[in-house]
Amino acid sequence: MASSSAGKHAGPSAASDQPTPAEPSFAERARTLMHLGRIGSLSSLSRKQPGFPFGSVMPYGLDNAGRPIFLISTMAMHTQNLQANPHASLLVTQPDASGDPLGASRVTLLGNAVPIAEKDVSEARALYLARYPNSRHWVDFEDFSFYCMDVVDVYYVGGFGVMGWVSASDFERAKPDPLADVATGIIQHMNTDHADALILLAKAFAGLESQEAAMTSVDRLGFHVRLRTQDGMRGARIAFSREVTSAAEARTVLVEMVAQARQR
Repeated sequence: MASSSAGKHAGPSAASDQPTPAEPSFAERARTLMHLGRIGSLSSLSRKQPGFPFGSVMPYGLDNAGRPIFLISTMAMHTQNLQANPHASLLVTQPDASGDPLGASRVTLLGNAVPIAEKDVSEARALYLARYPNSRHWVDFEDFSFYCMDVVDVYYVGGFGVMGWVSASDFERAKPDPLADVATGIIQHMNTDHADALILLAKAFAGLESQEAAMTSVDRLGFHVRLRTQDGMRGARIAFSREVTSAAEARTVLVEMVAQARQR
């Protein structure tokens, strides 16, 4: 399944005359998920039981290309495994997933996890400590080493029926969504204070009449809503009238769209 076509996996439009709203590519969504995540499941190839994967919880940092950075003790099984074979995978799941975990987003990175060269350790150290400041108490111990995963392939799952491979080059070129760190606040504000506006937006821009509406996700290109209609619960994607890059811009565009919806 191709990963570069945004919006193709969002399902049919709510109304036949409604165009399919644009969505971030799988590559961008994968980078966003890696940005939001802090801990994944790292699997290396067992040296003790050749051919079997060995997985455990692993905090990670990120460099500018989205490559995970690990701080691993020499006592850890992963150190023994990676020294024998650098092939590894890292599974990261949606941090705020609730309800059915199979409906949440997750991404698996495949790559080679190798020790970071001495000349690059200081940069890796700074990136790692930016995420885990408490690690400063042991980051410089002699029995800890920094590893970096050189990504060779990526598999992204956005929920039921939304999945596909992302090439390493597309993953590297993509950037986390600019609303990633403020999305939760936007969603809470809209659902708490502007549920009536979401009902209006769904009718005007998705062609769906509803009695209740809740925003479930938001990104630079638009947002998803969950609607209670006469026919039951429905989901819809609504595109912003223009791309946004901040919470302030999202608020401005939403206010404009509500005004437009009221005029229709």
